Amino acid sequence: MKDKIEKLITNFKLRNIEVIYADTLECAKNEILNLVPTNISVGIGHSATLQKMDITKILNDRGNTVFDKELAKDKEECKVLKKKALLAEWYITGSNAISTDGQIINVDHSGNRVAAITFGPDNVIIVVGVNKIVDTWEEAIKRVKNIACPLNAKRAGFNPPCVRLNKCVDCTSTERVCNSISIIEGQSVKGRIKVFIVNEDLGF
Repeated sequence: MKDKIEKLITNFKLRNIEVIYADTLECAKNEILNLVPTNISVGIGHSATLQKMDITKILNDRGNTVFDKELAKDKEECKVLKKKALLAEWYITGSNAISTDGQIINVDHSGNRVAAITFGPDNVIIVVGVNKIVDTWEEAIKRVKNIACPLNAKRAGFNPPCVRLNKCVDCTSTERVCNSISIIEGQSVKGRIKVFIVNEDLGF
């Protein structure tokens, strides 16, 4: 795994994406809190990893303005918070898969998370467990569709065919969660995206 992470760091650097290694999620959380200024707005992309960090509450408590759809009281407020997150100064999220070749792959139900990662906030932090590292973007797509999507759909209370079959069948179900797929292969602004690799199995 050490060689794989070193290769990943090298390849992402060539693509203007910074990689920061952390032994534990707690270490990553502390580094992120030191990195993100107080009294600025932070958008949150829904993630089981971030929920485990309890990052939204911590940022709120210290004075940041946090736009997290999980704080919404209803669907309308959820939509408003997702839109506000797109214009936040910083954005923190997880990822469904990353490749040692240097790609970040994410899938979304409504598209808010992949949109914010691509454009909007001036700074983006992505927190990823080592379980989501694969060698190529093709393997990353397979991981996203056949592992992340079924588990995330089930967690969110949706029931597309992949939940039952444990694999993607490219369905047209109204409960499909993989409506938008993003492949980030580089950044025009050096260091805009910072990827935290955590030496733990995290999320789906």
